[in-house]
Amino acid sequence: MERTPPPPSIQDTSAQDVAIAPRSRRKQWLAAGGLSALALATFVVFALPALQRWAEAEMSVSRERLRTAVVTRGDLVRDVSVQGRVVALSPTLHMPEAGTIDFRVASGDAVRAGQVLAVVENPIVESELRRERSQRAQRAVEIERHRIYARQRRRSSKKTVDLAAVALTAAKREARRADAAYAKDGISQLDFEQAHDQRRSAELAHAHAVEDAELQEELLDFEQRAAELDLERQDLLVADLERQLEELSIRSPVDGVVGDRLLAEGAWANENEPVVSVVDQSGFEVEAQVPESYSDDLAPNMAAEVRVGARAVPARLAGISPEVRDNQVTVRLRFAGNVPAGLRQNQRLTTRILLEERADVLRVARGQFLESGAGRIAYVIKDGVARRVPIDIGARSLNAVEIVDGVREGDELVVSSLEAFQGKEAVLITG
Repeated sequence: MERTPPPPSIQDTSAQDVAIAPRSRRKQWLAAGGLSALALATFVVFALPALQRWAEAEMSVSRERLRTAVVTRGDLVRDVSVQGRVVALSPTLHMPEAGTIDFRVASGDAVRAGQVLAVVENPIVESELRRERSQRAQRAVEIERHRIYARQRRRSSKKTVDLAAVALTAAKREARRADAAYAKDGISQLDFEQAHDQRRSAELAHAHAVEDAELQEELLDFEQRAAELDLERQDLLVADLERQLEELSIRSPVDGVVGDRLLAEGAWANENEPVVSVVDQSGFEVEAQVPESYSDDLAPNMAAEVRVGARAVPARLAGISPEVRDNQVTVRLRFAGNVPAGLRQNQRLTTRILLEERADVLRVARGQFLESGAGRIAYVIKDGVARRVPIDIGARSLNAVEIVDGVREGDELVVSSLEAFQGKEAVLITG
């Protein structure tokens, strides 16, 4: 019987093991001490500052509850953005004087600038104009009468001077004859002296006649000038009444379409009562309501933008209402260039009015820290701790605010509400 050989033996790993002599306990203690020193140094380097911040902080707030922003330097544009609506230029014309209205157009009629829309019939103005025109005609007749009278007076003065000159010539001739006769003893002493007295009298009469003529000429010129001034004054009265009568014709200020007739035909209306409106379809403006807090900053011709679709169209502040209603001020924006195509009456558009532009200032994103901190304090985050600092606020825009003092460029500020910090001087930021 054949015998089965025994199975081969399985060898273990004892042949691979190497005996190592045990270390001394002193070396083990040295190794353990080195590791402890390394761990202590690591703790001092990394954990100690954190512990110091933790010890300095009066409370802790999670970063997830905060919104922060970095202080940067650049230009700050102070503006206000409000919703506006497209309106057509639609001036309303008013009564220049009290009277009866007589319309010359109907609602919906196309009109041109300067066309008469209505006429105000005012019998008082018309009567005064007729009276003053009559007075003016009378003044003109008085001027002509005075001219005729002046010619008569000048001719009479000239006649007096001429006769005095003839009399003087005759008296001088008689005096020469008397001189010759007296030299020959042809006349008496009395006749000689009488001849010279007559010459002297003629000389005086001629001199006075000349002076009277000159005074008469000055008087006539003065009266003529007074009459002309009176006529000029009357012309001014007539021109003023004609102007008033012309203003009684209500004319269209623009090319457009007649809107509503606000009075009935032939109705009597008082001065400044609205009469008719005209819609200018060639151009649109944007009317917006601005909060009352910005009213002191608004000024005519300020730069603005109107967002039409995806475009920002430049515009100008054309008008500001003098009154405040519901804490709002109504303003009108006029497009700086051509009116964008496709606008519709009462279409809503976003408008932006540029109130002020400041260059190279410290700025930070606007947030609730302005209200919760009254614009006087902020929290600067450094090394995981938010520290309270006093600040001075300058101009504000929709997205940013100028910080005049208290922070530096590159500082990280908490721009969310500061109520979570409870006014503490240092707050640990966790998370």
